[in-house]
Amino acid sequence: LVQEAGAKAIAVRADVASVTDVERMIAEINAKLGPVDLLVNNAGVFDFVSHNDTTTQIWQRTIDVNLTGAYHVTWAVKDAMIARGYGRIVNVASIAALDPRPMSIAYAASKAGLVGLTKSVAAALAGHNIRVNAVAPGLIETEILDGVEQATLDKIIDATPMKRIGTPDEIAALVCFLLSDESSYTTGQTIVSSGGRVMRP
Repeated sequence: LVQEAGAKAIAVRADVASVTDVERMIAEINAKLGPVDLLVNNAGVFDFVSHNDTTTQIWQRTIDVNLTGAYHVTWAVKDAMIARGYGRIVNVASIAALDPRPMSIAYAASKAGLVGLTKSVAAALAGHNIRVNAVAPGLIETEILDGVEQATLDKIIDATPMKRIGTPDEIAALVCFLLSDESSYTTGQTIVSSGGRVMRP
């Protein structure tokens, strides 16, 4: 789709939990496409487990990917953004950060940390024409739901006023808005898209 629009795209595989891997990834992107102006931190892992089944391994892996990964990638591009006086960053959080449930404690903590990272980095970089925001999706049709039982999904859908699961395209549209100049006076915000499941002022 990117190429059909007349732009250039490449795929670079990296483990965002590894700072060395991230630095290699950004170096390759810079060499092939030029500096990064728009960044979406969307890497994530999810384990739908109770507190009794939350191991140190699950906790560490979740924090390393969901929170530290966003830090690694942001830090790999922010100095060049500052030098150019331009940058847009969107972090993909979750409603779990705002309305946590008993299951998936590590996931909720990682996403709450990502909301905090969003606000702090937004405050630090606003003077350099760099905007940083987050989106907090509710239940979305992605592979991350593969390990969740259908009965659990049905309960969540029933608790959602719009009575359905969201689509990746709906979240992508919100991300694109935050990357665009249409949101030019918006930074440090976490915007919820949950079909009404989480309603906050």
